[in-house]
Amino acid sequence: MKKAASLFTVLTIAMVIFVSISLSVRPVRADSEYSIEHVFHTVTIMYNGYVFINDTLRLNTTGLGDFLIGFPDKYGQSVLKCFAFAGSDNFPVSLNVPLMGRMGFYGVRVEFPLGAPQTFTVAFVLSNSLVAQDPQNASRYELDFPAYPSLVKKADLCNVSIVAPEGALFEAGTVSGFAYSQEDLQELTHTPALLDFLLLDTNIPKVEVTKLDRNIAVNEFGGIDGVDTYAITNSGLTALGSFDVFLPSNAFDAEATDQFGRKLAGLNQTDADTNRYEVAFNLGVGSGKSGRFIMRYSLPGNFLAQESGHVFSLKLPLFEHENYYVDQLSVIVALPEGARVKVLESSLTSGISSIGKGVYQETVSLTQNGVIILDKVSLDVSYEYNPLWASFRPTMWVWAVAVVGSVIVAVATQRSKGQGRVSTSPAAMRLGPEYFKSFVDAYEEKKRIDSELESLEARVEKGRIPRRRYKVMSRTLEARLSGVSRNLTEFKERMRAAGGQYSGLMLQLEVAEAEIGEVRANIKNAESLHSRGELSLEAYRNRLADYQRRKERAKTTINGILLRLREETR
Repeated sequence: MKKAASLFTVLTIAMVIFVSISLSVRPVRADSEYSIEHVFHTVTIMYNGYVFINDTLRLNTTGLGDFLIGFPDKYGQSVLKCFAFAGSDNFPVSLNVPLMGRMGFYGVRVEFPLGAPQTFTVAFVLSNSLVAQDPQNASRYELDFPAYPSLVKKADLCNVSIVAPEGALFEAGTVSGFAYSQEDLQELTHTPALLDFLLLDTNIPKVEVTKLDRNIAVNEFGGIDGVDTYAITNSGLTALGSFDVFLPSNAFDAEATDQFGRKLAGLNQTDADTNRYEVAFNLGVGSGKSGRFIMRYSLPGNFLAQESGHVFSLKLPLFEHENYYVDQLSVIVALPEGARVKVLESSLTSGISSIGKGVYQETVSLTQNGVIILDKVSLDVSYEYNPLWASFRPTMWVWAVAVVGSVIVAVATQRSKGQGRVSTSPAAMRLGPEYFKSFVDAYEEKKRIDSELESLEARVEKGRIPRRRYKVMSRTLEARLSGVSRNLTEFKERMRAAGGQYSGLMLQLEVAEAEIGEVRANIKNAESLHSRGELSLEAYRNRLADYQRRKERAKTTINGILLRLREETR
């Protein structure tokens, strides 16, 4: 009996060892035999100095399960992103794996769940530390890069292309030029390379775009406005005076400001096809320093379509032309009040997309780290919206003013009964915090409607929207403005009746409003004179600049008054 038990124990241990060995040993695949016919090794210097390496391989194989590729390990610390694809198919990758057990290489394994295609691409994004500017000669740059990919099998032919900024002139290096080739590229090639080149008419802004926040707002009339906030860090040797940005296709009315809302020194569209703009800063961003700036713009209505009834579809390309690497892209799309999301689709291969649900409004959010042009981030939202919601806020304001007015009348009536007359002394007209809040909120609503009317006029003048639609939208906005203005008139009368500083503030407010009205009339008159040839271009520009300064001063006065009244609510 003891011998039988011992024999059973030995057999059990042997079985456990056999299973363990079977699980730990990677099986040799019958389909592991393949040959590499051609490799296209392309090294591109991106706009902000990052290096994009694209290896497109053509194999002679069927059913290959995985593939190893890499480069000398000195470049491993610069790798920011790696992905593999063939057409629209993406393949999983494993980073920093050994290449056949050899030291000195940074390897990547590409997995093919359904077998490898004959042609596929492995792409890498490397940091801008590989591009160095000569401190003695700012026109001279040096690129440090892997001359060839490191493969575990010989390649019959490898063609190499170095894509430098436009106008670059080859000067010297360990390679023969911007293009070269190698037949019979040996396995486990370990060849770091250096290439010196000159840029005489431009430079490479070594800038890290640490974050790009893109906020898109869709209003109740189908208007779409965007606000992009860029957070950048200058890793170059000299101060950064400008930076190029890309707005969504067909964006118009672009404006650039710093993070405090001050207009920047210059904004110039340099490429209409990609909607590329050069943003010039008021003060350069110093070497090693960080900065922020904001782009505001409007989008045409062709991004928004009415599918059926009250269902609308919003299709937005969010990252389609940018020739640089962004550490983090964050997108928030605010839908009109009352809209409800039905379907949300995005092109994110990684990252997060979500729907935020408020009391009256829903928002769509996207976040993705490490974004380049090949990601082509886009967003499709289908939502349900009833146009009756457009009258929601005006109705709420009317009710609020009606309630406040009823309370005022009731109090005044009660006092007149007790005193025989209505007192108009400052003490009797003391105002509470809720009253100041209502006044400031109503005035902000007036400013918002004025801004929408100005934007609407600009869009119809440029042919962005048809005249018939403009008339409908302008009538709706003017009706809302009329209601808010009547309420503000009542608010102002009571402010003046309260006397003291409040009466003075209302006087200043009316003077500033009259100034803005006069400026608008003068601008239209100047435009009319210039169109008839009665005012030269230089005089016309000088007048507009003067009118704009007057308008800004009046707006500053109004904002200061609103700020003082807002403090009364605390």
